[in-house]
Amino acid sequence: QVQLVESGGGSVQPGGSLRLSCVVSGGTFENYAMGWYRQFPEKERELVASISMSAYPYYTDSVKGRFSISRDNDKNTVYLQMSSLKPEDTAVYYCAGTPKNTYQPRDYWGKGTLVTVSS
Repeated sequence: QVQLVESGGGSVQPGGSLRLSCVVSGGTFENYAMGWYRQFPEKERELVASISMSAYPYYTDSVKGRFSISRDNDKNTVYLQMSSLKPEDTAVYYCAGTPKNTYQPRDYWGKGTLVTVSS
């Protein structure tokens, strides 16, 4: 059974940085496209960034230049480096994976980690 476990969320002031991590077990990680989504209260989950099996990244417009997605196949881990954080980035962030190349991986999900940006 494929499991995804996120970590790295927390509280940070505007302009600060956080790095989210997602460890994947139960699957062949290098054969998965991976992504990070976020969900605001009473809103649908939205794609933030994704990374293909060959490490090609995709970013939604609102985070371009501020967030960076990467993967370490040796550690079965995908990262989301978030910089220049804004209060509007406050959300629950979810890791997701799909065992094929897609810019919207959605087959498997983690339980989420809360990111709060506030002064």
